[in-house]
Amino acid sequence: MKPTTPEVSGPQPASAPGPDAAPAARHAAGPTAGSAAPSGAGLPVSRRFLGWELAIVLGLSLGRSAVYAVLQLAERLSLAPLAEQSATVQTSRSRAEFFDLSYQVLDSLFALFPVALVFYLFFLHGMNPFRRFGLDLRRPMRDLSLGVGLFLIIGLGTLVVYGAGRAAGITTEIIPADVGEHWWTSPVLILAALRHSLLEEVIMVAYLFDRARRIWPRVSIWMIILAAAVLRGAYHLYQGFGPGIGNLLMGVIFGWLYHRYGRVMPLVVAHLLLDLVAFLAFPLVLQLAQLE
Repeated sequence: MKPTTPEVSGPQPASAPGPDAAPAARHAAGPTAGSAAPSGAGLPVSRRFLGWELAIVLGLSLGRSAVYAVLQLAERLSLAPLAEQSATVQTSRSRAEFFDLSYQVLDSLFALFPVALVFYLFFLHGMNPFRRFGLDLRRPMRDLSLGVGLFLIIGLGTLVVYGAGRAAGITTEIIPADVGEHWWTSPVLILAALRHSLLEEVIMVAYLFDRARRIWPRVSIWMIILAAAVLRGAYHLYQGFGPGIGNLLMGVIFGWLYHRYGRVMPLVVAHLLLDLVAFLAFPLVLQLAQLE
């Protein structure tokens, strides 16, 4: 589920890099064309300002990853069939244990700065992003049960899409984690899984949906869901067409659920579980995928 540029083997391409109410109900009465969108503190914020803000946040995070992923896919296609290549999601950064650990931890911490920026922007305008996005502990059992259910459904679908993509030759061999065995390996992979789940679900769903409804108040919610899902699929294209399609479908499901329930916590839980299983038990996962 990692949206950043991976390490690859085989023919080598060049390295790159709500409250409880549904969001639709909360933003149904958006600002009219040319008007200012009020912030939580009552300060007028123009839609042009929010548009630049959205572009900057995406340019610092997953939008940037999507551009690199598309370029890397094009380069892969120019080198050899995708079936003959592999993509590693989480890999060792150094042969020296201390430096490898340092790089791994710093990668995860710095990758979360766009999420911190989003929280800061909402606090700046007098809004509590944790309550607005539904990223709090007000409904732990409901969030956990929905997240586990999503994990099971999406996990099974991921195995099917991966197996079909490999059989069709449109998906690389995916190696979720190739980190040396050390005492810190599991904690680092858990941190990486948490990083990916927060980064993708907070920015691609909670933040993007909020800003899109304010910038384009007359746009259908399904247009926003599909646009976010396409972007989610795009930054997974370095793994091949199969993962791109699979993550696009995942984005549609996650986007609809967020629109329906107004809480991003179940999506974070599901994504976290998906990455934990992939990172910590990937040999078994790949074996099961090959049996599909």
